[in-house]
Amino acid sequence: MKFGGTSVADETCISRVVDILDHYHHAGNEIAVVVSAMSGVTDELIAIAGEVIASQGEPPIDPFIQSFRSRHRKVISAVAPNQADDVIAVIDDRLSNLRNILNAVHTLRELTPRSKDYIISFGERLCALIVSAAIRERGIASVALNGCEAGIVTTSQHGCAQALTESEQHIKSRIVPLLIDSMPVIMGFMGCTREGIVTTLGRSGSDYSAAVIGAAIDADEIWIWTDVDGVMTADPRIISDARVLHGVSYLEAMELSYFGAKVLHPRSIEPAMQKDILVRVKNTFNPSHEGSCVFRTEHRDRRVVKGISYIEKVSLINISGAQMIGRPGVAKAIFTALADNNVNVMLISQGSSEANISLIVDDDHLITAMEALSGVQKNGYVRDVFYDRNVIAVAVVGSGMAGTPGISGRIFTALGKTGVNVMMISQGSSEVNVSFVVRSGDGPVALRVLHDEFRLSEEHDDEPYLS
Repeated sequence: MKFGGTSVADETCISRVVDILDHYHHAGNEIAVVVSAMSGVTDELIAIAGEVIASQGEPPIDPFIQSFRSRHRKVISAVAPNQADDVIAVIDDRLSNLRNILNAVHTLRELTPRSKDYIISFGERLCALIVSAAIRERGIASVALNGCEAGIVTTSQHGCAQALTESEQHIKSRIVPLLIDSMPVIMGFMGCTREGIVTTLGRSGSDYSAAVIGAAIDADEIWIWTDVDGVMTADPRIISDARVLHGVSYLEAMELSYFGAKVLHPRSIEPAMQKDILVRVKNTFNPSHEGSCVFRTEHRDRRVVKGISYIEKVSLINISGAQMIGRPGVAKAIFTALADNNVNVMLISQGSSEANISLIVDDDHLITAMEALSGVQKNGYVRDVFYDRNVIAVAVVGSGMAGTPGISGRIFTALGKTGVNVMMISQGSSEVNVSFVVRSGDGPVALRVLHDEFRLSEEHDDEPYLS
């Protein structure tokens, strides 16, 4: 069971989490727990790291540490009063380490990816201590482990590390014995390289931690507890009548999460897929709701489209030139240049004339991408490179679309009738996802139109659901 930042935001939330764990523990389940940092804490750590490196005078390290300590001390005193003194002593020791690294960053005027990972892991380091103590307060044995102690061995790519296959044996040997008579609480979002260097798994990486651990211990199910009732047909902030999906396939969940549905981390599905483990998404604040099930499914649903998601803060890059036509190696030069500069390409579209290639990249990567592509222009293959930041990428997702004629026609006819101009289209051969790009201002209209077109607010009796 993984609990996100809003689920462990304060003493009230953590008490609710422990109620849930207590209930399922006494029902006879063996439970490994993964927790995120308390809500907002990771953002605060990122902010202080930035302030420390940028500060010309005395950086606000001590006020930050005092505020950080006060927030966590208040929570531990409320949820585990009988253990508060011991836990606060450990928190103080860890905050002393945090203060030292922040001072070192300020003195050296250098914030390396390695240092940043170490700094931003402290939210989970403190939260897991508190949740574990709260569990012990209920009379259930519990121990808190960081990602390294739990056995998560990762690549050395700081900020977005991936678990190595050897993690499975390490996790199994360390976690499974603890499940016999206790409830281990593991710090999500972090792991270690083979050399013991702390890494982080990317934002929302606690989902990934939970999936890696669940797969390694051969869990019956992996439960992701969050602040919504499950995977939804669309963003409820835009589509007020968006509906919780009772069941989605692994592939559908991956596509929806990649395109902005933040209920699940995109990488959290793959470890579950490899072991064919059912993933449940449930609401900490509404635990009686059945939530959503994510599982392998081979049957076709009557509902061909399951959901619609979107990504904001992206940029469209158009690359064109007559010299690109029929010339081998142009695409290789473009994508090698982008890859060498760590630019992630989200969508690709190329016309049959080969005179134009369109890409979607994250806004944060745009400047780097344009600089990389300027080098490709110098070889004469590419004539023009333009970009547009006023766009969003939309994905229409459903495994039932594969082999069903007319889906793309319905999508683009509905958009055309509403006056939404489509700037770029991308679809893979799996046919599970039709993606397109529109102006930012047209995004909400596009979502509304397609949600209505495929009647996603209506329940279907034949939707898969595992109770």
